[in-house]
Amino acid sequence: MKVKIVNKSKHDLPKYSTELSAGMDLRANLNEPVFLKSLERKLIPTGLLIELPAGYEAQIRPRSGMALKEGISVLNTPGTIDADYRGEIGVILVNLSNQVVEINDGDRICQMVIAAHETVQWEPVEDLEVSERGAGGFGHTGKA
Repeated sequence: MKVKIVNKSKHDLPKYSTELSAGMDLRANLNEPVFLKSLERKLIPTGLLIELPAGYEAQIRPRSGMALKEGISVLNTPGTIDADYRGEIGVILVNLSNQVVEINDGDRICQMVIAAHETVQWEPVEDLEVSERGAGGFGHTGKA
């Protein structure tokens, strides 16, 4: 699949780390470091703009290493970039640790996964088919 991309950053285009990787790391595009205090959130620019084909979205997800080692996550995870969005990709990072965390230019701050999606057409009905689960919700299957 080919996706048009404008790179206004100082960094290379995103790429897959391994042959079977689902996500590509995105990098912070900063003129000066950003300091995230505990429980603080900030929008971090990437300098990237993309044009996805119809029927696709880009999902912005946290990087597991940053989450485990530094307590940094993507606040609205997964963030969605729609096919008709043409602005710069910005990533809302949140610091869930007790320490101030420094984000520098070029740091890998999240991963982006390109995924197909369907457009729903609602079919109003009076009743739904019975299923084994039924209306069982949160915790209905117990702890064990």
